[in-house]
Amino acid sequence: MLSRESPSALGAEPTNLRAVFLLPRLHGTAMNSLKKLAQSGLYSPEQEHDACGVGMVANVKGEKTHAIVTESLQVLDNLGHRGASGSDPETGDGAGILVQIPDAFFRAVTAGSGITLPAEGEYGVGMTFLPQDSRAVASCIAHIERVAADEGLTFLGWREVPLDPTQIGRDARAVCPTIRQFFVGKGAAGAPDRDAFERKLYVVRKVIENTLSETGITEHDADFFYVCSLSCNTVVYKGLLVSYQLSRFYLDLNDERMVSAFALVHSRFSTNTLGHWKLAHPYRYLAHNGEINTVRGNINWMHAREQQFSSVLYGDDVHKLAPICDPSASDTASFDNSLELLVMTGRELAHSMLMMIPEAWDQHETMPQEKKDFYEFHSCMMEPWDGPAMMLATDGKDVCAVLDRNGLRPFRYTVTHDDKLVMASETGVLDLPPESIKEKGRLQPGRMFLVSFDEGRIIGDEELKHTLSSQQPYGEWLKDNKVSLQNLPDAAPLPVSGGPNLRQQQRAFGYTIEELRMLTTPMAAAGYEAIGSMGNDASLAVLSDQNRSLFDYFKQLFAQVSNPPLDAIREELVTSLEAFVGSEQNLFEETPLHCRQLKLKTPLLTDAELAQIRALDLPGLSSVTLSTLFDAKAGSLGDALDNLCVAASRAIEDGKNIIILSDRGVDDIHAPIPSLLATGAVHHHLTREGTRTRAGLVIESGEPREVQHFCLLIGYGAGGINPYLALESVHDLAERGELDGAKPDYAEYNFIKANEKGILKVMSKMGIS
Repeated sequence: MLSRESPSALGAEPTNLRAVFLLPRLHGTAMNSLKKLAQSGLYSPEQEHDACGVGMVANVKGEKTHAIVTESLQVLDNLGHRGASGSDPETGDGAGILVQIPDAFFRAVTAGSGITLPAEGEYGVGMTFLPQDSRAVASCIAHIERVAADEGLTFLGWREVPLDPTQIGRDARAVCPTIRQFFVGKGAAGAPDRDAFERKLYVVRKVIENTLSETGITEHDADFFYVCSLSCNTVVYKGLLVSYQLSRFYLDLNDERMVSAFALVHSRFSTNTLGHWKLAHPYRYLAHNGEINTVRGNINWMHAREQQFSSVLYGDDVHKLAPICDPSASDTASFDNSLELLVMTGRELAHSMLMMIPEAWDQHETMPQEKKDFYEFHSCMMEPWDGPAMMLATDGKDVCAVLDRNGLRPFRYTVTHDDKLVMASETGVLDLPPESIKEKGRLQPGRMFLVSFDEGRIIGDEELKHTLSSQQPYGEWLKDNKVSLQNLPDAAPLPVSGGPNLRQQQRAFGYTIEELRMLTTPMAAAGYEAIGSMGNDASLAVLSDQNRSLFDYFKQLFAQVSNPPLDAIREELVTSLEAFVGSEQNLFEETPLHCRQLKLKTPLLTDAELAQIRALDLPGLSSVTLSTLFDAKAGSLGDALDNLCVAASRAIEDGKNIIILSDRGVDDIHAPIPSLLATGAVHHHLTREGTRTRAGLVIESGEPREVQHFCLLIGYGAGGINPYLALESVHDLAERGELDGAKPDYAEYNFIKANEKGILKVMSKMGIS
């Protein structure tokens, strides 16, 4: 969608279709972190994707045994073909395992080492990758101990994890970090229960990560540092390994006292990226097969929300959590960061997973209304994380699996009569006697699967989603607070230019006869884009003396090899252009005000629909129009942008929830700020102020007139777009009889529909629903 050579003044996230477009820029802490990240050659860390093997073995009744760990390692070995190796065949892309904390094991191996562990659940285990340099290791150790003490925890001690480096490849050994575990107790923090202690460990880990630069270690050494897990419930063993090497390298995994009721395993196959010890799966909560194609927008929107966070569970500690996502991490790591946050707000694991990967609900006619209400309410809170994805996650108490709405990554399961559950990216990963098998199945598109160890049973999709949908009166909240554009009273649109003034406006915004004839006319006459080659990779005519639109400097991205595009025509059920505009509320809560927003059926608005929005003045939902024009003779573009940003801040202070950026009124004195530049500038100004999620942006511009323009505006912050001059041009073409007899109103309708289809097509190229 967007080129990575985007001007840095522009914005970088979608505001209404949310994360459907991949976005090039980050700001604030995230941007600084990305700048510091060392890059090599053409490698770019934000492009990390993978298509891997995921598996799990569990005892549904919650019985902890070493056999679960052993069988999970066997599953991992059988998924080895879903991993990958480089020029050194003994160095893999990554493999790992996530298990419950084996209390008896840790008590045995720490006995006599000066570490006294409190009761189970009252201590946390940190699995850490440290630098190779001994001085940097000492700095990191001191940093971790200092943060733990500052946060009121009791530091119990360090343990050197037993390893056998001879079992891994030459390249993996060359970049192998120092691997150690540390133990912390509740201490002065005095967490009242296990969940509160887990939240405190979350805060401690975030502070450790966010203040690592204070240690003074080099950027090279910092790249080795990573906290694989810090929890009182689970621990992760992983690395730059081939599947069969995991238990040979980590000797802990062979100990009979290493017991768990479940184990998640993962064999990584990265696509067009480089392997790294910390990028191996599982992460702190999940293992993933597939890709999240909206990840750049997801990360940036999470960054925009951070300054609105508040929570009675955390108090002042809530400000220590940002940034939630590391911009240098992979798509899975970013998903894991956000899932962890949602779980740490007090939500159940399944609730959090469903917020991030909702099923296709908008056009699902037979879906129960309570479930639709659940999805619609949460779409007001955050955008979906979309792409071909199969997610398997755990918080140590439950294990939840969810498949994306298209079902492009398989996940199959088998349940035995003795309550053993085997799940994996394919069937046959563990030898099971046929007579022992009780049930077989597969996860279907958009469906969930939960193993509750507290209840000792598997909870199916229907029961699970019914429980989640009925925990709050979501339907009543929507009925009382949601405002739909089609239900607003009519308002008079602004007058059109007409006649000679229309030609003057078209020239001012760079319209050409070729565009009107080859692009606009087919859309207005038939409701479809003109047939042409897919994409435009022609070089810019840098020596030309003709002015180019800012939109011309951007190119679209396409799906990579392992990620097929969608068929937006035949798979219409899973696609939608509906979105909400207005104020977002605190992500840590769920209240009726969370859905006090304006619902748009499409981001493209007619003049009459924009007039309705302009006249909107309801409690918690009102609009203001800001001009993007400036005096081209006496003023400057830079000053105009600064003034526009200040006006946007003032509008939010005045309680406005929808900001309309309008370039109407161009004349021989007043020139428009390019609509893309104005959108991005306002978006990022508000993001830096921490107020971006308090208002939606609607663009009223004469500049956009084709699919690429609309996609860019959406990708750079626009929630709605009124292309008033393009619509007026279509109206004029119809009146002059150049549209095969199409009437003006019908021609405008065709133009809108053609561009809506075009937006869906662009999303489809990236495999986004």
